[in-house]
Amino acid sequence: MVQLKIIWGGVFITLALLLSGCSSMLPKARSQSSPFETFEEARTSIEGLVPMKSNVTDLAKMDIDPVKQPNTSILTHADIVRRFVPSSLIKREDLDPGVLACLEARDACRGWEIPAARILRARTGNFFTDFTNFSRRTETTGWRFKALILLVNDVVVYRAWSGQPHINEVEVNTNPLGPLQDMGPAIVTTR
Repeated sequence: MVQLKIIWGGVFITLALLLSGCSSMLPKARSQSSPFETFEEARTSIEGLVPMKSNVTDLAKMDIDPVKQPNTSILTHADIVRRFVPSSLIKREDLDPGVLACLEARDACRGWEIPAARILRARTGNFFTDFTNFSRRTETTGWRFKALILLVNDVVVYRAWSGQPHINEVEVNTNPLGPLQDMGPAIVTTR
């Protein structure tokens, strides 16, 4: 009888913990693809490049190198033409002088498109409803940054940046049937 009370007590405590929402037991994921710690640091670094003066050595000092920086795209002259001269609506005088210098330099022109991000995805909420697939809540926070640098003979002629300084997204998935929700298609067989 005493053993049965201990077992039921353990089951009760376990259920109470599960139902109380042990959010620390929920999965978390982090991705980072940046030598920069913050969006502001990335922005300041790119804005610190001086067109027609900064060079590849300056970029290397800031850890901006397509070989070392993950996910960096190296753009050819043809890529740059497609990006900056997409239609006949844009006139030559509408383009930045650095872009013009790059286009005129032909094969001496190259570009680097540098994405940078620090993203944290965390499932939050009640462990029991998440584990049994009744309800899952995922919070995504962080920042994304993208820079474009054009170079002619290893000298920066143009730089621009864009991005999302603050990401705060919440996704809630609710399944009224919980763990049975995804069983439907698996049970149905075709002849």
